[in-house]
Amino acid sequence: MISEKNGKRYTPRFKFQVVMEVLSGTKAIGQIARSYGVHPLTLTHWKKEFIEKGPEIFSQQTTIQEYEKRIEELERLIGHKEVEIALLKNFLAGGSPRGKKLS
Repeated sequence: MISEKNGKRYTPRFKFQVVMEVLSGTKAIGQIARSYGVHPLTLTHWKKEFIEKGPEIFSQQTTIQEYEKRIEELERLIGHKEVEIALLKNFLAGGSPRGKKLS
């Protein structure tokens, strides 16, 4: 995500660290912005986004649904692989002449 006009990119960990410092209230946003080299409006945007999306972090229901979806996908893939294996076994068993020598 491009956060400034000059195209700087910040890692999620960096954003989290800075937002936590903003939320601690020990320093003004302007001071924190200067110390990290980030525009104060960018920090305000990160803080707002963090507060709005915070409940999603603690939502177990979303996590459970994601895991259930992934499990379904993996079960489907296993089913396809089992069918492929059965077809290959049948092909190999029926396709190789037993007891006959090739001359």
